[in-house]
Amino acid sequence: MRRRTGAPGGRAGRVTAAALAPVAAVAAAHIVPAATWLPRFRVRCFPRLAGTGRPDHIALTFDDGPDPVCTPHFLDELDRLAVHATFFVLGERVARHPELTRHIAQRGHELAVHGWTHSRPWLPTPGRDLRETARAAGVLYDTTGRRPYWYRPPYGILTSGRWAAARRVGLRPVLWTAWGRDWTPDATPASVRTTVLADLRGGGTVLLHDSDHASSPGSWRVTLAALPVLIGICHDRGWTVGPLAEHGLDRRP
Repeated sequence: MRRRTGAPGGRAGRVTAAALAPVAAVAAAHIVPAATWLPRFRVRCFPRLAGTGRPDHIALTFDDGPDPVCTPHFLDELDRLAVHATFFVLGERVARHPELTRHIAQRGHELAVHGWTHSRPWLPTPGRDLRETARAAGVLYDTTGRRPYWYRPPYGILTSGRWAAARRVGLRPVLWTAWGRDWTPDATPASVRTTVLADLRGGGTVLLHDSDHASSPGSWRVTLAALPVLIGICHDRGWTVGPLAEHGLDRRP
């Protein structure tokens, strides 16, 4: 008589499924909140997280700096346009360029936390998330003397660990309602403007980049060239442009 071997649905399969269940639960808890990365889902279901604020205002935000090659050009152009913005900065770059970081604040702009490094959150690391978020917020406060309020995770991927870390540190997560896809190698000033305006409504938050630290080399020049017309269109539509501090969002995490 032939011995019957275990099938996937038999005892061995049940044991394997039981062993994997906790792993699957942890993975789901880690990544499910990151569904807020989907722009239309976020804007519709989580408007405050998306950065929907006063209907007569547009929040202008930049990620990935400070960068001594690129950021000063944006500061000069924003001065020329008489506009202030919110810069989501990386802690390691603040530590590397403290004078430039202070200079951004002295020029009237708002500084916010973008993490310590521009890392991808594929695995659950809640302990590291908390340490690095707290470290980034701390170096920003120590450098400028101003406590940051806002947090945007790298790539806009807000996992449960990063959400919890922001709350523990006292930061308010904010993503965006419109972006320019300005980090791509084929972006042009016209494509950046068109992409932003396709999703921009009163009360929106715009995501751009003042550095090519995590983008296509030289892409910051495209963003810089797109700014004057983009801001001019916002003004023509009756919207003021400024930082998140003036956007009418609750600052509490």
